Amino acid sequence: MVNNILKPDEHGLAEEHDAQPVIHHVPQGFSDRFALGFTKLLRFSADTFFAKRYGHRAIVLETVAAVPGMVGGMFTHLTCLRHMRDDEGWIRTLMEEAENERMHLMTFIEIAKPTLFERLVILAAQWVFLVLYSVLYLVSSKTAHRVVGYFEEEAVISYTLYLKEIDEGRSPNVPAPAIAIHYWKMAPDATLRDVVLIVRADEAHHRDINHGYSSKLGGEKVDRSLAAPYPEHATEIRLNA
Repeated sequence: MVNNILKPDEHGLAEEHDAQPVIHHVPQGFSDRFALGFTKLLRFSADTFFAKRYGHRAIVLETVAAVPGMVGGMFTHLTCLRHMRDDEGWIRTLMEEAENERMHLMTFIEIAKPTLFERLVILAAQWVFLVLYSVLYLVSSKTAHRVVGYFEEEAVISYTLYLKEIDEGRSPNVPAPAIAIHYWKMAPDATLRDVVLIVRADEAHHRDINHGYSSKLGGEKVDRSLAAPYPEHATEIRLNA
């Protein structure tokens, strides 16, 4: 049962495939269209290989999702050093994003228990995406952040429809893993549904921040206060258990 609790039925899979984001940045120009196309390609690949094993797909996607913040933070750090200028808070924000996505991964590993083969797929996906995203960030950081914004739009869809799977009884609402309870400062009796809600909120915040960064790099004025709220996290993320 543990390995299947994130497995939606055929109707749920079809509904997710056809879903469109409620909050969506309309692409403007080649850069945005490339970012959206790249995101759809990643989504198609995930659906093809992992759609019928939702939890295991989530593990692979969260592994990939943890890469952009680290890459963006590193290149922003190096750029600021070269130009001897302030980062305007970008480095800390991007590093926090990377850490947050890693905690998503650790949470879903506790839930889905990936096999050895899936762990190998995770390693391969991480290395391939690391190289591709690093090259993209060097060529156009604006496009790279837009990719993450669109990627998070798709993540919000996935978690919204997963909540429906739980609410309609097709996926058991099991107790939340201890690592999630600690990291998000959740109640001791928190459930998987509570975890999915808070992970979706994280993704919505990352969506707005990265779309904002992309727009700012394109010369637009951006009000970061309009971003979706970011759930509170524990200061110490290690769990001694």
